[in-house]
Amino acid sequence: MAIKRVWIDKACVSCGMSEVNCPEVFKLKVGEGAKVIEGVDYRSLQKKIKDAAESCPVQAIMLDED
Repeated sequence: MAIKRVWIDKACVSCGMSEVNCPEVFKLKVGEGAKVIEGVDYRSLQKKIKDAAESCPVQAIMLDED
């Protein structure tokens, strides 16, 4: 299944794991938590995005797959 949308839930605790696992898609903003970088083509990053979601300690990385 392909990822068509990625977002960060308000549960984010700013641990930085999303950016460590997939800096092409996630950016940690001090005081704001992790953010998804706009305009990224997810096709070549599927595994890295899923790894980031699985490593999130609070399950804050949300994926919409088709």
